[in-house]
This record gives sequence, C-alpha cells and structure tokens, in this order.
Amino acid sequence: MKTFKLFLFAGAALAPAAPAFAQTEVPEDEQVVVVASGVPQNADETGRAVTVIDRETIETRQTVALSDLLATTASVDVTRSGGPGALTAVRIRGADDAQTLVLIDGVRVNDPSSPSGAFDFGNLLTSSIERVEVLRGANSVVWGSQAIGGVVNVVTESPIGGVKARANAEYGYADQISANAGIAGGTHSVQGGFTAGYLRTDGISQAAAGTEDDGFRQYNASGRLRVEFAPGFGADLRGYYADSRVDLDGFPAPSYSFADTDEFATTQELYGYAGLFGDIGPVSNRIAFTIADINRDNFDPENGFADTPAYLYRGRSERYEYRGDAALSDQVRLTFGAEQENLRFYDGSDTFRADITSVFGQAIVTPVEQVTITGGVRNDDHSRFGGFTSWGASTAIRPIAGTLLRASYSEGFKAPTLYQLFAPFYGTDTLAPETAKSWDVGIEQSALGGAAKLGVTYFHRNTRNQIDFDLVDFVYANIARAHADGVEVELALKPVDALTFTANYTYTDTENRSAGFEGNDLARRPRDVASVSADYRFRFGLSFGGTVTLIGDSFNDAGNRTRIDGFAIGSVRAELPISQLLSVYGRVENVTDARYQVVSGYGTYGRSAFAGVRLRY
Repeated sequence: MKTFKLFLFAGAALAPAAPAFAQTEVPEDEQVVVVASGVPQNADETGRAVTVIDRETIETRQTVALSDLLATTASVDVTRSGGPGALTAVRIRGADDAQTLVLIDGVRVNDPSSPSGAFDFGNLLTSSIERVEVLRGANSVVWGSQAIGGVVNVVTESPIGGVKARANAEYGYADQISANAGIAGGTHSVQGGFTAGYLRTDGISQAAAGTEDDGFRQYNASGRLRVEFAPGFGADLRGYYADSRVDLDGFPAPSYSFADTDEFATTQELYGYAGLFGDIGPVSNRIAFTIADINRDNFDPENGFADTPAYLYRGRSERYEYRGDAALSDQVRLTFGAEQENLRFYDGSDTFRADITSVFGQAIVTPVEQVTITGGVRNDDHSRFGGFTSWGASTAIRPIAGTLLRASYSEGFKAPTLYQLFAPFYGTDTLAPETAKSWDVGIEQSALGGAAKLGVTYFHRNTRNQIDFDLVDFVYANIARAHADGVEVELALKPVDALTFTANYTYTDTENRSAGFEGNDLARRPRDVASVSADYRFRFGLSFGGTVTLIGDSFNDAGNRTRIDGFAIGSVRAELPISQLLSVYGRVENVTDARYQVVSGYGTYGRSAFAGVRLRY
C-alpha cells in the first residue's frame, strides 16, 4: 500500500504537464564532461557512461548530503550506517566502495589511512558543490588506482567573470540547522569562487535499537582562484576544508551488543591544488601539486578517552602531475601525462609510506564526423608491488541525428592500502594490486528535438586478486574474486520548459567468487533499484516536485545469512519566489514514514520535514 502511495505522489508531480507533452521542442544539450577522458569532451563523443548533476538539480531537489543525490543515479548504491554524518559507502555497478575513486577539484581524496582506502561520503555536503560527474565503469588509464567501479568527480563553486552569489538557511526535523553561502566573480584575467557552510543536527540513534540521538556537526569552506598572466598562460589555486564531528554507538559491556554509547569521532579534511597552465602551439599544458590531508580521531568518554583519542588516523597524499592535451587536427587529439604520488599513514605510533609513479597516453580520433574512437595505456610503478599496465578503449558512433551508440572496454586496478600493507599483526607487505576487466555497450536515443531521451546500457565486470581479511591466517591477502553484470535504463523528458522528469532503473547481478562464498550475492548490492523524479514550475513561480526511490532485497553479509528487505521511499518538495532574489522552500522526506534499513542494525530517518529561505543573485 505504501508503494502505491509513492507512485501517486510521483504522478501528482507529472499531472499538470501531461497534456502538453509534444507541444514544445527543446534543443538537445551539448554537454561537456571531463571525467570520461580526463579532458573536456562533448558527452556524445565519449563511449563511456557518464551522469552529470549540476547546481540547479542540487537546489531543485533541496539535497543536503551528496550521497542522497547519488542514490537516485543509475547503478549507484548508497549505504549509510545511521543518520547524517555516519559512515557512508557509495558503490558503482556492484563494485566495492573502496573501488570508487573520488576527486574534489582535481584532488584525489580517498583516505590513505582508511583500512580499505574508501572515501567516506558521510561528510561530503552539497553546500560547496557546483557540479558532479559520475563515471560508471572502470577507467584506470586516465585515473589510475581505485577507478574499478567508477569515478565521482566533484567540482566546487567555479571562478567566473562578472558576479553571482547564492545563500540559503534552513531548519527542520531533529533540530537540524544549516546555513550556506557562495560567491563567484572576477575580470577577464582574475576570477574567483568561494563558499562557506555550517550544519548541525541532533540526528537519530545510529543503533536501530537505541534511544539516544547521535548528532552531527560540520563547518566547511572552499575556494578557487584563477589568474591569467597572459593569453593562455596562468595559475590555478583550489582549496577545500571540512571540520566534522559525529556521535557514535558501539558495543558496550556486559552484553557487547550494538547499543547507545557516548563515543564520538572528529574528522578534519584539507584538500589543496596549486597549478600552472600554458598553451604552447597546439598543446595545452598543465603542471600541478595536490595534497589531501585527513585527520580522524575517535573518542570514548565511558572508557577514559574523553579528551584524548582512543585511537587516531592521519592520512596524507601528495601528488605531482603533468598533463598535456594536443589537438593535432580536427581528427586527432592526444592526451598524455606523468604523475608521482606519495602516500603516508600515521596510526599514532608508526608512520608508513608508499609511492606510485605513473605515465599514460591516450588518443582521441574522429576518422569521420559520426565516429569518435578513444584508446589509451597507462603504467603505474608502485614502490611495493612493482609495475602494472592498464589498457582501455571506447567508441561513440552517431549514425543519425539523435542516436548515439556507445561501447567501451576498460581495465582497472586498485593498489593495496598502507593499512593493508603495514598494519601491525594484520598487514602483508607483499600484496598484489586488485585488478578488473570490464566492458559495456549502450544506446541513447533522443526525440522531439531533445525533449525526450532514452538510454540503455549493458555492463560486465570481473574482478580478481581482491584484498580481503583472511580468517585462516588473520592477515590481509589477495583471496577474493567477484563478478557483476547488469542493465541500466535511463529516461529524461522535458516536454515543456516548466517540467523536468527523470527516471532510471538498474538491474545488477553480482556474484561472490571467493573461496567459501562461491555463488553468493555480494553484500549490500540490491539487484533491483529504481528512481523517479519530477518537478514542475507554475507560471506564477511556484515549483513542486517529488522523488520516489525503490530498493530491492539484498544481503547484509558475505555469507548471505542476514537479509535486508527492500523498500520504497518518497519525498515531495516545493519552492515559492518572494522576489527576483528571494524564495522560500520546503520538503518532506520519507513521506509515508516507511520503516527500513540499508545496513542491518542501523537506524534510518522516518518522516521528516524541512523549510528554508534561499537568496540568488
């Protein structure tokens, strides 16, 4: 019955525009993406599957945590272990969360001190974000280690000429307060963009059986500065900072079952980029230094660790890189580069290090106007396991107007983390990299001048040498294997300017091929996931919309002993302009008050409402 109600909400958002479906033609969008090949490229010229989320979508959906928006994207599974700020994993096409590479303004931000190297999306809010590109599928030729499942490329407020500004403040369920602001502007030679944000909430109990709320608080800021010294020559500076605190639950004595505790964790994240760019003839050149510095501390007041950490982690990545982009002709474009990454991990007593030196090259060839072929190779030399070579190729064919055929083959790898290599008692310093081979084929068909677009993609991936904890020898080892294939279906409609409708469905068949787990589903990978969103703006300014997300059954563990039941949740939202600059907005999430879990034993929000004011200039 609740599922039926959710579809009624989605239908209500569509109803006002249904009769006008074929009355207005919208030109097809020539979208430029970077994540597919590492350089700006028209989306219909790349053979890879990419989803783009822009600032307008973020504000229309009123999304606070980026992971909540990613959860409505094809082939992306999100699990959060509790309320806001809790550990959040993002898996693409059934791969592990540690096999999702994350970039913020060109900086690799996966945590070197994390046991698996996964990025925790729990602390990544949308307040500073202007654009997100999600690459579905492996692509280690361009991005190196960890790009097995896919890549999430986050771009913060970008420098522009002129001036634009935005701000919003909202209040809602669980005494949640947030305030954010951003400004960008400049001249023809100097441009900048800056943001600042704050959020606090009482949250909910992380333990589903608990009664004590576990709160979350974050301050964040970002800044970008671009200076052009002479035409085609200049410098880029980028920075991102977040300071977060989240309350935790644990396993207190005497029962040692998951329950309320006074534990909490703090995280400080600093990401920086400093680069020079210059065009010499047909070659665009860029050299840069990037840094990712992540400090994590866990406190346990009940056991005497109220002011000093019970344990801590310090992860740091420093990266030196050169990238070239040579447009040799209208038909041939070459991209190439070299990188040196220095990784460091401090666990409170010892410091561990590893280095990766990489070179890569890629050709983008357009033999005829309707065909674009991309191929490349990369070699990574790791200070522990030695060299590894990755290959990749893709093709985009546009046989007739409105039709795009895509195909790609990719090899991906993931270097063992410093924790897996050097952790006391558990580390194995002879680990080999995880490897994957994947391919996909797809078709996109546009109609009505771009007002309607349908895409279907089939994907397949085999992963070998995955690193897992060996329960026999009690060390990390290359003992795991996995398989995934599936189908993605995406639909976008914009029959009139006032209506935006998107829907997607993903079927993912995963198989654990590790010894002792052969034939099992991979943990927390539902086979069926669907999402529908619709927003309509009335002539007098009011916008109204909703999102429905359906998640199929899955298993919480590798042994497939604990089932997580599927569920359906929906949200509705509205925004009303008061003036050209000011508007008020509000939303209700989980409108049917569904009871569900995405991680067994961890709490989730029931029905919750939020309201705010927004300023745009």
